[in-house]
Amino acid sequence: MWQSSPPGSIYDYIRVASFSIGPDGLIEQWSRRATGLFGVAAHEAVGKDPVEAFMPDELRRDGHRRIGEVLDGKEWTGLVPFRMPGEDAVHGLAEIYVMPSETASGERAAVCIVVDVRALRAIETDLAASQAIFGQSPFGFVLFGTDLAVVRANQRFATVFGGRADDHRGRTVDDYLTGVEADRLTATLEHVLATGDSVTDLQLVGTIPGDIERRHWSMNLYRVHSGTGRPIGIAGLATDVTRRHIAAREAASARRNLALLNEASARIGNSLDLETTARELLDVAVPGFCDLASVDLYQALLTGEETPPGSGGSLRREAVGGSAELRRVAFASAVSDVLPDTAPEPGPDPGPGSGAAEPRTADRPPALGAVHRYSFGSPCAIALRTGHVEDVPGDDRGFVQSTLAVPLVAHDTVVGLVQFSRTKGSEPFGERDRSLASELAARAAVCIDNARLYRREHERALILQRSLLPPGDPEAAGLDIACRYLPGNTATEVGGDWFDVIELPGHRTALVVGDVMGRGLRAAVAMGELRTAVRTLALLDLEPAEVLSALDEVARGLGTPGAGTSADAGGGAQWPSRAAHKSREADLSEVYLATCVYAVYDPVTRRCTFANAGHLPPVVVEPGEAALLLDVPPGMPLGVGGEPFEEVEVELKEGALLALYTDGLVESRDHPLDEGLEALREALVEPARPLEDVCDHVLSSLDTRHGEDDIALLMARIQGLPADAVGDWRLPREPRSVGRARELARSRLIAWDLDDLVDTTELLVSELVTNALRYGEGEIRLRLLRDRTLVCEVWDAGLVQPRRRRARDTDEGGRGLQLVGLLSAAWGSRRTPRGKTVWFELPLPDGRPAAERTVEELLSMF
Repeated sequence: MWQSSPPGSIYDYIRVASFSIGPDGLIEQWSRRATGLFGVAAHEAVGKDPVEAFMPDELRRDGHRRIGEVLDGKEWTGLVPFRMPGEDAVHGLAEIYVMPSETASGERAAVCIVVDVRALRAIETDLAASQAIFGQSPFGFVLFGTDLAVVRANQRFATVFGGRADDHRGRTVDDYLTGVEADRLTATLEHVLATGDSVTDLQLVGTIPGDIERRHWSMNLYRVHSGTGRPIGIAGLATDVTRRHIAAREAASARRNLALLNEASARIGNSLDLETTARELLDVAVPGFCDLASVDLYQALLTGEETPPGSGGSLRREAVGGSAELRRVAFASAVSDVLPDTAPEPGPDPGPGSGAAEPRTADRPPALGAVHRYSFGSPCAIALRTGHVEDVPGDDRGFVQSTLAVPLVAHDTVVGLVQFSRTKGSEPFGERDRSLASELAARAAVCIDNARLYRREHERALILQRSLLPPGDPEAAGLDIACRYLPGNTATEVGGDWFDVIELPGHRTALVVGDVMGRGLRAAVAMGELRTAVRTLALLDLEPAEVLSALDEVARGLGTPGAGTSADAGGGAQWPSRAAHKSREADLSEVYLATCVYAVYDPVTRRCTFANAGHLPPVVVEPGEAALLLDVPPGMPLGVGGEPFEEVEVELKEGALLALYTDGLVESRDHPLDEGLEALREALVEPARPLEDVCDHVLSSLDTRHGEDDIALLMARIQGLPADAVGDWRLPREPRSVGRARELARSRLIAWDLDDLVDTTELLVSELVTNALRYGEGEIRLRLLRDRTLVCEVWDAGLVQPRRRRARDTDEGGRGLQLVGLLSAAWGSRRTPRGKTVWFELPLPDGRPAAERTVEELLSMF
């Protein structure tokens, strides 16, 4: 069967030609390849002497000899320079193989095979270069056949996968890779073979024989063709990029860590709440850094103790029985089937000796909100004691692979513990992760400690503020009262505005609203000092103008900087510190300037006396009338001094509404004060509504811009004492008025169904009227008032105030005021424009028997 050599075969590359020499030594046959090699057509070559035609002159003699030897039956092979006919220069070098032959008649002839030496040298060079590239390449080089089996592999490839290069012939992809990776490479080879498209940087993952470490390779694939363009296989160049992959992974990890730290800086610490800050830490860490995380804070820290357990000598105390009590305040999970347990709400403190269970040791993860301890030898307890990161073994549930216990350390104080966990299937924590965990915990710890300090200061400020404001809903005789206080500083909830409701003798009530210039805790402290002074002055039962005048002196005294002192070691003279003087002067120069309005309401007459120290005017809304700003002379603010204060007395109708307020309610940067006052008047158009609703309506309808300034609002609805709740009599200055006073008091108490108070009231009224006759002057006035208590007042024109004293055993008198003090709930005296008033107060009976007097109380009267 004949098979022709296709174009591009090896014979084309090496340029093989042939011709024959007859018995006469002349060319007898000339092949077409000879024509191509020598450039001489057959009709030009046949019949010519090859030596004469193609060899240079100097070689012809030797050439004839060689031809003769060949015709004698001797083979010859050699290199022969040749030239084209008619050309003197040598154009080439041929390797000729001359084989003797015979003609049909038995004569000697020769067949010559000619190869172009230049083509051979080129092929040798190409083969050597190919072998050098293939064999000496530092990269794995492999050639797949069209059946995707290895045709050839270089030594580098064999070094990686074992054995000699020849041992890999016939192997397939499945001998090197497994599973998905093998299928992926096979599909890629089929695609390259079918389409001719090259593939670059194909990432493959696998292992090499005798090693369990995962390796990463980058493979370039391209189809290989024959000289005619026929595909004969696929060449692959594989590079081990494991180190590059590790470096890229570390770089990605570093970028991730930086991103986490940036996110932590932005998200942790936005709240000054301990639990919220802990949750912010976990929001950053899960799932970006770990799969599970929890935060435990010291229980003492959460309850507001001054020193957290993780500081100072308390660390040594923890070494006795494990960690101090901690509470799990936050938990986060990126694993759907791991949800936090929730501890039951803690009940009231059972107190010592109650037999209540101690907080349990955390042998298993505690529930969210649970109070627990870590046993002494546990990694968590060690981390809390040492302040260093500890590795925690996986738990019994079997899905946690790696856990870091990281103490929360702020300012050298351990405030709690955060645990980061990664489940199986995730990459375990490395050294870089430990550093990141410490950094995250450190940032969160500072924020948690700031939140702790804020909570402590906030609670102190709230205690201060609430202690300075009236507790609960203030009550007063003849008044329905509602109030609101909104601090301008919502972070600390303290400010310099205040209001007060002070009960005065005779069922009268002092209403106070003030505003210290300044904001925050310093203003609240100044406000507290002024409020205390107001209450002290009010209890002296001074007139409103006198109260403000005395308060102005107090404010100026408070605003005077106290002199700092410095003393020598020997206790010598003390001298004012100029620095301390300037500092305190700068601190107090503004704080103790304040405005205040002080009003005293008498429910019997429904008259209210106002005095104003630079404050906004009160607002009165009478039934059926529009709101009215009372014309009370403003005076100068407290602390300025130099000007007297004026009083204005106003009679208020039954059901009228009185509003006292601070400038934060009506003043804003966006509109003038007049518009704010007008808006307040318009907001009081429905005074008949419940007083609490009126307060809410005022605050909601006015553009208060809350946050710019404190707001205090005190509203009172006038409800005067009914006429039948007042007994008022004038008595002449004569001894029989004592008996008359007892009769009037008895009859009125019986009319009020207060029979249980008759005896005590008669006795005390007799004592007060007797004293008025003995020590007082002018006409005597007796008044009984029934409201929440019974008040008895005896008026006279004398200026001498009664003074309680202890009578000696031999004295026949002097025990009257002792009786009054013993039998009454309260008693006192006050000046009036025309003399004085002595009063006492008795609680109304509640159906229970009166408490019996002790022996000491009875003996004190003798």
